Amino acid sequence: MKKLSVDKALLNAKSHYKKGEIEKAQKLYQAVLQAFPRNKRAQKGLAALNKSKQSATTLGPPQNMINQMVNLYNQGQLTTVAVQAKALIEQYPNAFILWNILGAAYKGLGKTFEASESFKKVIKLNSNYADGYSNFGIILQEQGKLKEAIEAHNRAIAIRPDYAEAYNNLGNALKEQGKLKEAIAVYSKALTIKPDIAEAYYNIGNALKGVVFNQPNAGLQKTIISLLDKKSLVRPMDIARAAISLLKSDPRMKQHIQTFSLAEQKPNMLEIITDLCELPLAIKLMSVCPLFDLDLENLLKKLRAKLLLSISELKGTPEELKFQSALALQCFTNEYIYNQCENEDAALKVLEAVVKKTLSNGDQPSPQSILILASYKPLGQYEWSSLLLVNNEIEDVFTRQVIEPNQEAHFKSILPVLGEITDQVSSKVRDQYEVSPYPRWVNLSLQFNPVSVSKVVTEIELNLFNEEIKEVEAPEILIAGCGTGQHSIGIAAMFKDSNVLAVDLSLSSLSYAKRKTEEFQIKNIDYMQADILTLGKLERQFDIVQSAGVLHHMDDPVAGWKVLTDCLKPGGLMKIGLYSELARQHILEIRDEIRNEGIGSSDAAMKSFRNTVMTSNQKQYQKIMNSRDFYSLSTLKDLLFHVQEHRFTIPQIQDCLSTLGLKFCGFEANDIVSHYRLSNPNAGDPYNLEKWHAYEKVNPEVFAGMYQFWCQKIV
Repeated sequence: MKKLSVDKALLNAKSHYKKGEIEKAQKLYQAVLQAFPRNKRAQKGLAALNKSKQSATTLGPPQNMINQMVNLYNQGQLTTVAVQAKALIEQYPNAFILWNILGAAYKGLGKTFEASESFKKVIKLNSNYADGYSNFGIILQEQGKLKEAIEAHNRAIAIRPDYAEAYNNLGNALKEQGKLKEAIAVYSKALTIKPDIAEAYYNIGNALKGVVFNQPNAGLQKTIISLLDKKSLVRPMDIARAAISLLKSDPRMKQHIQTFSLAEQKPNMLEIITDLCELPLAIKLMSVCPLFDLDLENLLKKLRAKLLLSISELKGTPEELKFQSALALQCFTNEYIYNQCENEDAALKVLEAVVKKTLSNGDQPSPQSILILASYKPLGQYEWSSLLLVNNEIEDVFTRQVIEPNQEAHFKSILPVLGEITDQVSSKVRDQYEVSPYPRWVNLSLQFNPVSVSKVVTEIELNLFNEEIKEVEAPEILIAGCGTGQHSIGIAAMFKDSNVLAVDLSLSSLSYAKRKTEEFQIKNIDYMQADILTLGKLERQFDIVQSAGVLHHMDDPVAGWKVLTDCLKPGGLMKIGLYSELARQHILEIRDEIRNEGIGSSDAAMKSFRNTVMTSNQKQYQKIMNSRDFYSLSTLKDLLFHVQEHRFTIPQIQDCLSTLGLKFCGFEANDIVSHYRLSNPNAGDPYNLEKWHAYEKVNPEVFAGMYQFWCQKIV
């Protein structure tokens, strides 16, 4: 045995020992000593191992018995695992690995106290067992003992500095303490050690939602790019503000924003594009979601104009084309919300004519010409798009702007329809979303592993009057108003063995949802065009009904809510999302202004009003410009130009619940509930709507998104 292999064997033996893999460690030490009987490190390691063995009644059960329990655990047979582990502990009381397995089983069964006691026993029996400390830390966190949890995770990391999972768990505890930037740093460390931990990506995505940075951080930029590359772990819009703040902290981005803000400056467009291409996060973010920032919008808008007006100067370098592709994707995603000057209009007509003539002659236009056009109008709207030779330079844009809309057109023609939409308001709402599917999206945050109804109820902390719903193993779920599919896909991926029916007024939205459902390979969703008012035709009841952001767009929201209640089984759960009267006062003022001034809802009219908002110093406009809905046409229309909108107060919701035979079970937004509890230690029952009403009156913006709450059908 060579020296290098001896060193490696000894390191591996030590690692196995720390993990509790005693037999593996023993074999390695014995192998070293067989070759080198006087090796002091092997002698010392084996002595320590034997000492550990002697402190126990016996070493522990055979490895095959351990493996059998681990397999049962992975299959979800937690009760069986707990029974077997307890039986073996009677025979091997000091086998810490058994106590660890027992603790894991108890944790999975929701027996927090028993799990805690088991993990205490683990670390008492083996103070060098990193997994024991990590597991104990998780339990401590569940018990709300965050300081102790952090200490346990740090102990696990001290024992095993490369313990990526422990770093992830430490990040969770720090996040719960509100130390988001520290949590993000720890999650990043976990991913540096082990880049394939999906949970760490998911966790860092959640932490980034509430953070703004004022210092550059190249490493974190790389982490966010990796996160965005994993299409099912984060919604880009959820982390856009954090990512944008990182970009704007970069000295180069700061310089370019400043240059474009100074009229006397004449920036070198190609140099700026080259610099931006050296900021991969900028390119990535442009490709997947609207950029919610006026400075970046101004920069991109001016670069778009310069590209169009200086097309003869373009060389078609890889950097130019990369930026042009990202810009075209950005404009398509924000639905071409950037306004343009007369010079751009004239140049655009010339370029369109040149490209059309080139194709009619049997030639291919330059990629930069196609990408410029795609930055002003979807390629699919040009009759000549089918004549394009799709090369690497335009492939991403062509896919997004031509192929995917064609797929949606196919789905639109084959989706089932429940019946004719006859309600006048429903027809108007349908027409709005037919023109403007809401919202366009690329990536999504999905559940890693589907969980039971019981698990969801426990995690959200719902207050049920009837526990039977927790026993439903294959829930039938109705999503009433699924839009473009973010919610329906998320729910289908969340609930184990679920069967989801998702309905919407708009075939355009449904076809978008259907395309994305197939893209994410979700198999348990059926889509159908239907008005909520006609859902009785289904002659079907569901275990769970969800309708968020829909009822308040109906002519009579309570009538729609009644239909949904009729579609819910007795004891079934319902999630509702409604606009808050108090939270939307500033929006209501602007909607009144739009109506009083006779401003239409055409794309041109919305762009014109938007430009007015951006150039005004009026105070009521500031909140609107801070809203991410301000940065794409369909979201802007939904925010300020919707054909129908109702708003509710908590007392009104109480009345509806009482009338419909529903019991309030709790608000879903854990951050809102946590803040309520922290800021109102004497408020008492978080399920008391009277107290929530009092809280909202003092904090009118708390439900700025909307009320999102769960209720249960009593009869």
